[in-house]
Amino acid sequence: MKKFFRISLWTLVAVLFVGTFVYLFINSRPKEERYSLVTPERGDIVRTTVLTGTIEPRDEIEIKPQISGIISEVLVEAGQTVKEGDVIARIKVIPEASSLSSAQNRVDVAQIALEDARAKYERSRMLFEKKVIAQEEYETAKATYDRAVKELAGARDAVRIVREGVSELNASESNTMVRATITGLVLDVPVKVGSSVIQSNTFNDGTTIATVADMNNLIFRGNVDETEVGQLATGMPMSIAIGALPDEHPSAVIEYISPKGTSANGANTFEIKAALSDLPESGLRAGYSANATVTLRSVKDVLTVPESVVEYAGDSTYVYCLADTTAGQKWNRVAVEPGLGDGIRVEIKSGIDSVAQLRGAKISE
Repeated sequence: MKKFFRISLWTLVAVLFVGTFVYLFINSRPKEERYSLVTPERGDIVRTTVLTGTIEPRDEIEIKPQISGIISEVLVEAGQTVKEGDVIARIKVIPEASSLSSAQNRVDVAQIALEDARAKYERSRMLFEKKVIAQEEYETAKATYDRAVKELAGARDAVRIVREGVSELNASESNTMVRATITGLVLDVPVKVGSSVIQSNTFNDGTTIATVADMNNLIFRGNVDETEVGQLATGMPMSIAIGALPDEHPSAVIEYISPKGTSANGANTFEIKAALSDLPESGLRAGYSANATVTLRSVKDVLTVPESVVEYAGDSTYVYCLADTTAGQKWNRVAVEPGLGDGIRVEIKSGIDSVAQLRGAKISE
């Protein structure tokens, strides 16, 4: 029994040894590599670049007040169309104590001057009627009286302007009424009734009452990498793709390329502006994200191959052409002259013809 188990053990060891040897022998034999075949095709190559940016109005006008105070009424809201001269808000003036006091003092002085001028005018008129004084002296007194009347009216109007912001002589053009300066769409109204506002002047930008823009005059504003900016020029056409409107593709023409780049995340980019045309009837909104596709170069009806079959070695370019199939696939390394590429296919100017069979992806071993 023990002899039987010993013979069986040695037999198992022998089988394992032979099997391992056979396995290693089979795997040590050279394997045949097989590749798919690729045939050159004639076609067009278009090299493009895609710029990311936004759709913006060419001009966004911030409407600011010409007088400080508190918003008493807002007559427009975002999304509403306004015409030049339309009233968009009204302001209630909060008079400054010192300015009001100064204006009131001017009224008091003008009142005193008017009383004095009236007395002199009445006296001169009586003397002139009795032919005691010359007509010239009478006319001088009358002119002084007329000026005093005007001065008092102006002083009282100044008080009203300080107190209410409204001139009695030109109430329709009062600074308390904030008007649109252009015809367009109201993009934003950042104030509410009761908000304090500051007038626009030399030393202060003032409070923005509303932002208005002409939405029929839009531009694409984007950035291009420094490696491609040299291939762009003003006047080049662009195709715009808008994420929010996938079915709309307005065209555009480059009208501005920044002469100075900006650095961000280690890369230099240059600002691009392009005027949009063929605007969709549904209209565009300011701030839409968009991509602009620009054609940098193109060639038509040329011999092309997939870029994956091309091998680059220094300044030389090669492809592998099928030479013999009698004993497996045999390949010849052939130098070719590449042309324009689009990242998927590349133009071949010389080195092969349209009947060549090129080595593609590996399919078996």
